[in-house]
Order: sequence, then C-alpha cells, then structure tokens
Amino acid sequence: MSWSQNAAAVLENEHVLLRPVAEADRESVRAVAMDPDIWRYFVSAVTDDADYATFFDACLSDHAAGRRAVYVIVDKASGRVAGSMSFGNMAEADKRLEIGWSWLGRDFRGKGINRWAKYLLLRHAFDVLGAERVEFKTDILNIQARRGLRNIGAVEEGTLRSFNFMPGGRRRDAIFYSVLRAEWPRVEAELATKPKVTPQEPQEPQDAAVLSAAR
Repeated sequence: MSWSQNAAAVLENEHVLLRPVAEADRESVRAVAMDPDIWRYFVSAVTDDADYATFFDACLSDHAAGRRAVYVIVDKASGRVAGSMSFGNMAEADKRLEIGWSWLGRDFRGKGINRWAKYLLLRHAFDVLGAERVEFKTDILNIQARRGLRNIGAVEEGTLRSFNFMPGGRRRDAIFYSVLRAEWPRVEAELATKPKVTPQEPQEPQDAAVLSAAR
C-alpha cells in the first residue's frame, strides 16, 4: 500500500490512543477545540462555530483524499479526546514526511500526551512506513512548541523567513526540526526511558567539495 493508504492506523500504548479521524469525532473534538489559546500559532483560527465546522471538514476531506493522515488523540487516563496530530507532506519517493497540525486541549497540556503521541507517530513513520526523514515545523515565536520538539530529540535545522501569512496578516518565520532514520534508535530508546531526549546538534557536511558537486 502507498503511504497515503498505510499512514493511517490505530496506534497506542499505555498512555494514549491515536485513531484516524471520523465524522463521529466531530463533537468530542469540538469539546476541547473551542479554546482560542490553541490557535495562537496556527495558520488558521477557530473562534466560532463556523470556523470549527470549516476546520473539522478540512480534517475529514484531507484525510479522505490522502493529503494528510489525521489522528484523534485519546488520553487513556481519562478516556477523553485530548486533541489531534497529523502526518502530512508525504513525499513517499523521497521517504520524507511531516508530523504536524498538532494541538491539545487545555486540560491535557504538560502531562506527557504530546510526547507519547509524537513517539507513536515517529515509530510508525520509521518502523512501518520506512521513512528516512521525519520533519516538523513551527512558528519561530512558539517557544513552547520549540522546547517540546527539542525534548523529543528533534534537531533544529534552521528558519525559513517570511514563510506564510498568519491570521491577522503577520508573516510567519517557520523554524524546521527533524529526526533522521540513523538517529531514531537513540531517540526511541531515550523517549521510552527519559523525561527528555539529550539534544543533538546537526552534523556539518564532511566533504564540502562533494557537497558542492552534488548540487
């Protein structure tokens, strides 16, 4: 099966359950999504019922079309829907994809749910899909998200300036992070046993002449 078909699966451990989004999730997701703080750094805002309908309809249509694999996150401790994450920008030929569109309701932040959800998605990407690179991006102003990405072992790569418009007209600088296949065994082991993964700096190219010739 292609990545767009195989990306969506039920993923779980003792902490969280991730399952593909469905129409039946509309109201349970809505119960945690109507918090303006969630959308502060999103490229779209949910401020009222119409915004939410547009947002959730896009989740369903993107998932059905294979543009994203959209997951609903369930907190096993409470049994409640906690938020959502997605696989997107799936470049199967290059074995590269993005984990993003990530948010959690107010009651579920700071409890390790983000960490375990991303762990399950990383494991699925590397061990099932066979990805070579998993990337993340966020607003350069989103200090909490940047800290969270470092804490799961993602390497900060750099900033693309004036990347896109944000609600209200601001131009966002997008900062990119990644985990590579060669790094995954160490990252996986540390995610499973430590509260934070030891930060790793990106490696410099070994041979500038070879790098130049490859461009």
